[in-house]
Amino acid sequence: MHRSDPDHLLPCSAAELVAECLQRDRRVLLFGPSGSGKTTLARALAAELAAHGRAVQCLGADPGLPDFGAPGCLSLADWIDDAWVVRTSAALCSLDAARFRLPLIAAAGALAARAAAATLLVDAPGVVRGVAGAELLASLVGTLAVDLILVLHRPGQAPPLAAELNALGVELAWVRVSEQARRPGAAARARQRTRLWELHLAGGAEHVVSVDALQLLGTPPRKAAEAWQGKQIAFLQRGLTASLGEALGFDGARLRVCLPPGQIPTDTLLVRDACRGRDGRLGTAAPFAAERVHYVPPSDVLASEPCGAATGVRPVVQLGTVVAGLLNGVFGDPLLHLRLGQQRRSLLFDLGEGARLPARVAHQVTDVFISHAHADHIGGFLSLLRARIGETGVCRLYGPPGLAKHVASFIAGILWDRIGAHGPVFEVSELHGDGLRRVRLRAGAPEAVALADRPVAQGVLLEESGFCVRCVQLDHGTPVLAFAFQAAVQITVREERLRQRGLAPGPWLTTLKQRIGRGDVNAQIDLPDGTRQTVAELAADLTRSAPGTKLVYATDFADTPANRQRLVALAADADCLFCEASFLERDRNLARRTGHLTARACAEIATAARVRLLIPFHFSRRYEREPWRVYAEIAAACPQVVIPKSGSLAD
Repeated sequence: MHRSDPDHLLPCSAAELVAECLQRDRRVLLFGPSGSGKTTLARALAAELAAHGRAVQCLGADPGLPDFGAPGCLSLADWIDDAWVVRTSAALCSLDAARFRLPLIAAAGALAARAAAATLLVDAPGVVRGVAGAELLASLVGTLAVDLILVLHRPGQAPPLAAELNALGVELAWVRVSEQARRPGAAARARQRTRLWELHLAGGAEHVVSVDALQLLGTPPRKAAEAWQGKQIAFLQRGLTASLGEALGFDGARLRVCLPPGQIPTDTLLVRDACRGRDGRLGTAAPFAAERVHYVPPSDVLASEPCGAATGVRPVVQLGTVVAGLLNGVFGDPLLHLRLGQQRRSLLFDLGEGARLPARVAHQVTDVFISHAHADHIGGFLSLLRARIGETGVCRLYGPPGLAKHVASFIAGILWDRIGAHGPVFEVSELHGDGLRRVRLRAGAPEAVALADRPVAQGVLLEESGFCVRCVQLDHGTPVLAFAFQAAVQITVREERLRQRGLAPGPWLTTLKQRIGRGDVNAQIDLPDGTRQTVAELAADLTRSAPGTKLVYATDFADTPANRQRLVALAADADCLFCEASFLERDRNLARRTGHLTARACAEIATAARVRLLIPFHFSRRYEREPWRVYAEIAAACPQVVIPKSGSLAD
């Protein structure tokens, strides 16, 4: 029997709803979109029923932002002393009820089977549209034996899944949404969800388990440290959730996890897509390479230039605020543009053909890192030089011995009679052993100006507050440099710890972050409450650190044990490796004679370095008609390679 319809709404009053619909124990589904007040109504109904001496339980079926229990799981709770007290939980390890609706239904059914003889309120997910909403609705009603649905509805809006609701054959009560009901914004939801997660983990202990000894369920990530970092994990025993925690780190064999007090690992591990991000907030991890790598032009087209020379696809990678793109594609001259989004600043790695380097970008280039001076790696300097005419800032170049002579020759080959003292200025640093030899060159100036040499420690060519660039020297028959861009450690403040300690935010937090970044751990920080603590103590208590973005660029080097060892060390655990893959394995003799890598060698180096993404490039033009053979050979040895979405890997 239908007690009402969308045009005849019951008031959102717990007392009236109890009198109208809940005069006996029932299984009640609270159905409505996010922000319609389901959670608030469940509490009000529980309080009203308890006032009448009735026992009440609630099954929290929204893993994204539950009213009780930990996010990422479903929980069954009793109403005791005006609050929900969790009785048991079932881990989903996801905040996405729509994507993982089948596991959610199974978890809800398992919890409902353990419910007591009482009124059971089911706080449903806010998924009320489309196929996902319809499937969730029907499955929850059937699996949980729901006999009453309270449909929260706003007058004037289209009823959610009205046809599906009427087809269920279950008693419906259409309830007017409270005028105070509002859906919090994404940021507020993320903060609230993270607070719940922190409460769940409070006082937890670290455990170490061998991944190879575990039975992995769900959607376990790749065997890379970055893929596991911050993941929500659950240990199961006989199909039930034994413990729910967070992955702290992975070394390729052993997984470090944090579990709440009294909880211990088992031999079965569940993991899906719930993950703490670099900002410290619990959210949904993006699928591997999803929305991080795209191609210009579209990846189903091999671009042809006016001159008829194909460049192939041009990968562009988004890594946090850093965007890196191969301007000349996988077949063209090496030229990697690194855009530092928050600084309106660009770095270049190599200077191949420069026709695709926009003048606006050239004016924002502050540093250029040249692997070596072969024509396809430095020939684009003339384009950079011309674009920077009128630019007053200094552009710094770094490279192997001889770079200053080559740059000076480019500048000297042009007549500068009309530029006066306003020619573009370049500072060129050559790496000689453990030091940089530096000169200043200005277009139109009669000669170079020697600058003071600078020592180099651990290969660091450039170090600033937000990032550093390191290099190693490889062999290509001539010295070649490979480079690693490393962003500074990302430090986030644990807001829940500030609240627990009663500390007001302020400039002191900026000072704390700066001192942590500098490693000044023994310094004292004055706190708003008048006390003082060391940086080390405050860092451990109030902050969370995550490694910054690491991107590595390497091209034109022979496949030798020494080269492999140096590059693997440089690229270890990188977020992204741009690495040459010049020849197929069938042409390895040609690769050996010219001092280049095969696709297989590129893959083996990336795998050994445990990189998160591999972007191969600098393909020989002999494969212009069969680029997918190169990708196929790499993919056979390195699943981290990003393959354009085009055609088949075979002919």
